[in-house]
Amino acid sequence: MVHVLSSRTLLRPSDPERSRRFFGEQLGLAVHREFGTGPDRGTVYFLGGGFLEVSGRSDAPPSPAVRLWLQVEDADAAHEELRAKGVEIVRPPVREPWGLIEMWIEDPDGTRIVLVEVPADHPLRYRPGI
Repeated sequence: MVHVLSSRTLLRPSDPERSRRFFGEQLGLAVHREFGTGPDRGTVYFLGGGFLEVSGRSDAPPSPAVRLWLQVEDADAAHEELRAKGVEIVRPPVREPWGLIEMWIEDPDGTRIVLVEVPADHPLRYRPGI
């Protein structure tokens, strides 16, 4: 078995500066570290229990199979905050049949991002014996 010490999702944006503005300023993700210099430098953001690295550059569009899943405390509050910052909302918060509240946005290259609120009564919050 591979012993994983850390993990991160890697994105290769078409315009690194635009993506850094989106993830850092509009989404408000905290920077874990930066490396390299100049416009193509890499930036690693905290994502709760993981990391998102935005580095390099790609002329190819992102795969529609790639999605980011970000759990938030309050989807309605996130919706209002992101809308006020000019983030285009693909779909506002909706309680899904499986009980999660999900809202969809996209990064500047079109990578879909779902912001998920886990309601207090959802089975994901249930821990037997606690």
